[in-house]
Amino acid sequence: QVQVVESGGGFVQPGGSLRLSCKFFGDIFAVNVMAWYRQAPGKQRELVATVSSNTGAVYAESMKDRFTISTDNGRNTVFLQMNGLKLDDTGVYYCNAEGLDTDIRRASWWGQGIQVTVAS
Repeated sequence: QVQVVESGGGFVQPGGSLRLSCKFFGDIFAVNVMAWYRQAPGKQRELVATVSSNTGAVYAESMKDRFTISTDNGRNTVFLQMNGLKLDDTGVYYCNAEGLDTDIRRASWWGQGIQVTVAS
């Protein structure tokens, strides 16, 4: 099976920064795409950023000047550096990866979600 471990969330004041990390490990043959999503209270999940060798990094418009997605491909790890955090950034952040498992079957893996709270 595949395990997903997220870290780096927490409480931060407006204007502050956080760096989220997410590592995928286990029965993985290849990872092709990694991404971050978030879900604010009472709202649907939305894409924050995605990255792949084909597209590079792609951000939602409201994030592109403040957030940066990066990867350590050798360790199947994705990061999200968040700067200039706003109250509306509060929510549960989920990492996601798509690739092939060790049976060479297409698979998608999700983190359990990590809380980010922006408040004074």
